[in-house]
Amino acid sequence: MGLSATFALDSALEHWAERLRQRLDLPLLVRCNGNGLRLSRCATEPRVIVDVRNAVGVAALLAPSLDNLGRAYVEGHIDVTGTAGDIIDMAHRLAENGDSSDGKRGWMRRIALKVAGTINHSHTRAADQQAIQYHYDVSNDFYAEWLDPALVYSCAYFERGDETLAEAQEKKIDHILTKLRLQPDQSLLDIGCGWGSLVLRAAQKFGARCVGITLSQNQFDLATERVRATGLADRIDIRLQDYRDVEGKFDRITSIGMFEHVGLKNLSAYFRVIRDSLTPDGWAMNHGITSTDAHNGETSHGAGHFVDQYVFPQGELPHVGTVLTTMQEGGLEPFDIESLRRHYARTLQCWSDAFEAKAERLKSLVAEKTWRIWRMYLIGSQWAFDNDEISLFQVLCRRAGQQAASLPWSRRWIYDDAGS
Repeated sequence: MGLSATFALDSALEHWAERLRQRLDLPLLVRCNGNGLRLSRCATEPRVIVDVRNAVGVAALLAPSLDNLGRAYVEGHIDVTGTAGDIIDMAHRLAENGDSSDGKRGWMRRIALKVAGTINHSHTRAADQQAIQYHYDVSNDFYAEWLDPALVYSCAYFERGDETLAEAQEKKIDHILTKLRLQPDQSLLDIGCGWGSLVLRAAQKFGARCVGITLSQNQFDLATERVRATGLADRIDIRLQDYRDVEGKFDRITSIGMFEHVGLKNLSAYFRVIRDSLTPDGWAMNHGITSTDAHNGETSHGAGHFVDQYVFPQGELPHVGTVLTTMQEGGLEPFDIESLRRHYARTLQCWSDAFEAKAERLKSLVAEKTWRIWRMYLIGSQWAFDNDEISLFQVLCRRAGQQAASLPWSRRWIYDDAGS
């Protein structure tokens, strides 16, 4: 980089820092070309230090959407030092005061990006499998370092709030299976079964006969191994299979953290598959992340675009209203809905804390870029749940058109049966 270019970048950063200091008092230090710029108005020690490596890093700071800042960090244009909580707090404060989009959300942004060719959600079988394997086939050892011992990769259930992550994940599975009134020898289909934790619990504690399907090769291999090791191969069938190819009828169906990968335009068809796979008196549970934007918009300041590009290709989050509408369009009757937003914020805090504590070990398992992506994803998602940008709902449903007399009078069974 020539002297004139270096001078121009330094001058631009100095002007940017001075402008921000007039509006904010941030314990943030930005270092570039040997110069240090403090964004605090007093001698407060910086809690976050940003080292700018090149002109791309400078550009990200000058237009600090969460997308730009996240991309610059992941691609190595900036390095960031500080606690995970301080880093995400600083990123949001910069974005709120410098994002030219003013943090706007909603369907217009998604349409604009699709028209521009920036995102392409085709959701063919091949595209969905590629997207699933991109995220879930990073490494089983990688996930084992920061998930609970059972490898449950979805929102936990903190009934009291003081449970360990492992306890809360087991309670989540029991909460789901109890809600479903799962009985011995009933058949259960788990769509997106992960590493097999739910079907293992369903067979061991509830005596169910289970089929678990996944598109992740790593999850399929380990789940199959775990089933064999527990001697439950006669009760659990793990398949590497697309949900559109499932045949047969099931008394109970679970979809845990799966429908986020289906695509907004495919939700009605997805729920139709669930409806057609249920026995006439069967129940299903959809447990998934939702947008809090009524028009199915992405999270603010470009965070949703970052996640789509680096974390969950093909992922789309519907508003809970869209979930209920498309369920009905798919021939299902939703009859019990529960929000677990606070629970997912706590789950992500547990994951992020473990991720930060195991940083050096994780960096030995995956590339630096991958480590940076998941670091930002975990702390960013925790912030989004904490601040009502995304949520999570469990929705119980059954085939539509049945008599009201077959519905429960109250929700008491969920809690009265929980200890049985």
